[in-house]
Amino acid sequence: MGVSRLGSSPEAFAARRFEASVTQSRTVAVITPAFRAQDTLSTTVQSVMDQSFADWQHWIIADDGFDYAAFLDEKGVRDDRQIFLTSGGVGTGASRTRNVALEKLETPFVAILDADDRLKPDKLERAVEALQNAAIVTTALDVMTMDFAHLRYVGDGPDRDLTPGEHKWVSVSMDSMVVWDRTKTDARYDPTLSNMTDLELLLQLYRHAPRSLHLGTPLHDYVKRDGSMSNGKDVAAGMIASKTEILRRVESGFYGLSSVDIAGIARFLRVSLAAEAAYGAALAEHPGLLFENHLEPMLAAAKA
Repeated sequence: MGVSRLGSSPEAFAARRFEASVTQSRTVAVITPAFRAQDTLSTTVQSVMDQSFADWQHWIIADDGFDYAAFLDEKGVRDDRQIFLTSGGVGTGASRTRNVALEKLETPFVAILDADDRLKPDKLERAVEALQNAAIVTTALDVMTMDFAHLRYVGDGPDRDLTPGEHKWVSVSMDSMVVWDRTKTDARYDPTLSNMTDLELLLQLYRHAPRSLHLGTPLHDYVKRDGSMSNGKDVAAGMIASKTEILRRVESGFYGLSSVDIAGIARFLRVSLAAEAAYGAALAEHPGLLFENHLEPMLAAAKA
């Protein structure tokens, strides 16, 4: 499988670091890729507009040729802080679409928000405060159905400083809640991976920042789509392939991590791959079983 290292060279990183450091602003660019997002985007956008922290830009990148600016105007959720771009294609994928914004924005801080998720009202305020002492901030998730009914929390608990090897043992899935300081570290999404691209981005960010701060308060509503709540053949195969490739990269030293961090991440990924292999049978026995509820007992056993 090919490896994309877009934007990861020392020269590219240094140039972006200088560009971002020329301003003392605390503006957060919230990046949302949009593909056939008409049913969900208004709610997502409203959650950004409702933030207690007002110094944001919302970058909405169409990956379907649709005019989302006009659409949001019709819905009454248009704001001058919204910036609209296009991926230049249709269905090019969330990774390529997010990278379009990452190549253009000039804000010091970046947050990721999918077009069917929501930010809690104080997400950006809490994250910006935390970024004063950390290059990478992650938060606990409120995992919900497509109707925003609560399913479970992921990564909830006390705030804590984490190494790369510790992170996944605290936040066991779904790393789209990340916020980072571009003057200290930066990365691009890898479009060669079909799944787990948020984790792969986080591992790139750890190249320049050896620790992250995890906020244990659920500050991000993560919608579990109906398709992701099953162990469909394509979903499972994509997850297994991506986790296997990330494991290969981790153990080859691709991310420049310490041996302790490599061991921690690799151990998590091996348990997660075993959970993927067993999930189909577990789901058949317990219909509706969340993968996280299936995985956590296996992680606890691996710790023991």
